[in-house]
Amino acid sequence: MGIWTWTLIALRRESHRLFAVMAGARPGHPRSLAKKDVDARDKRGHGVERSVRCRYSGSMSPKSALKAKSEPSQPETASRPLALLAWYDRHRRHLPWRAASGEASDPYRVWLSEIMLQQTTVKAVGPYFEKFVARWPDVTALGQASQDDVLRMWAGLGYYSRARNLHACAVAVTREHGGVFPDTEERLRALPGIGPYTAAAIAAIAFDRRTMPVDGNIERVVSRLFAVEEELPQSKPLIQQLAATLLADARAGDSAQALMDLGSSICTPKKPACSLCPLNDDCIARAQGTQESFPRKTPKKSGTLRRGAAFVVTRGDELLVRSRPEKGLLGGMTEVPGSDWLAGQEDATAKQQAPALKGLSRWQRRVGVVTHVFTHFPLELVVYTAKAEARTRAPAGMRWVPIATLPGEALPNVMRKVIAHGLRLPPAPSS
Repeated sequence: MGIWTWTLIALRRESHRLFAVMAGARPGHPRSLAKKDVDARDKRGHGVERSVRCRYSGSMSPKSALKAKSEPSQPETASRPLALLAWYDRHRRHLPWRAASGEASDPYRVWLSEIMLQQTTVKAVGPYFEKFVARWPDVTALGQASQDDVLRMWAGLGYYSRARNLHACAVAVTREHGGVFPDTEERLRALPGIGPYTAAAIAAIAFDRRTMPVDGNIERVVSRLFAVEEELPQSKPLIQQLAATLLADARAGDSAQALMDLGSSICTPKKPACSLCPLNDDCIARAQGTQESFPRKTPKKSGTLRRGAAFVVTRGDELLVRSRPEKGLLGGMTEVPGSDWLAGQEDATAKQQAPALKGLSRWQRRVGVVTHVFTHFPLELVVYTAKAEARTRAPAGMRWVPIATLPGEALPNVMRKVIAHGLRLPPAPSS
């Protein structure tokens, strides 16, 4: 960053201070909360300028310069967390899993929401969370449920290994911990399906442990605040260290949720509302006018298209289905019979993998294909339909289910699309 950028920041801060003086405000005087916040940021601004400008010199190597401009000085470290908490107390989101101000968080609700929110939006998770806590109000109740019931309730939320791990974790907490979640990161990470981020989130939000979980929202806020040039995912350790400087001495859970809310509502991926941000005067990316270019990311490689066939077989008002293997993609979920999903597979080769049933009508190919995108590859499925005679028995490993009960089956979204296409049903709303 050049001297002109820092000069611009200094001038902006000085203008805030002069405005406050002309308006009759004194540093620390609560004329208004907004003025108090601006004065606090201005008060520390001059020392910050001198500190950062001395550290970030033209003789430094790029790596040293990156480190220098990303290291906050002591005044910033002390005041940013307080500014965040003040903003959070005024603007916190009201979420079904979040405790009200002044109330203790429920570890079960925190854990359940964090698992559901992985790779999924708050809007999509809300209804599922409400259904889960209505049916299983605590971890013991969930641990006593069957995995099939959990998968059926999860159907449509995607990333189904989360549902299996969710159930396994509930069983472990019930059997090994008496239905009480451990309160440290280390012990939480020993549970099924809980990695470093989830353990930190539960420890901070549910137990107020002084740790900072870093999700996508927090990565974006921190990478812009400090203008972290290194690309993700290589920059994750640096972002983790910088995020930790935003922890308040108390209220660690609120510090984490404040950053999450800031990233969700203000520091958004596109068109961030920088003028409303409590940290805007200190944001290096904003001063540069490059905030939308952060975080830097390594371009993702698109997966190779895989192709296959799905076979929709009906027997009156029943549908032929089977369960996928417990391990692997969509493990344990319900599906119609189908071929392997392979790159470059010809339709004729896929059709040869159709289930064998006696008295089956001729296969009819539906016009068009069903498309779906998984994390690592896109998929195209040709759909074939056929009708079986009234007393036709299901092949080994398959079963007949009433079409009317399909909403209660653990069907992944790709299979919902296939069945809707095969039976000419209206497409189900996406979650």
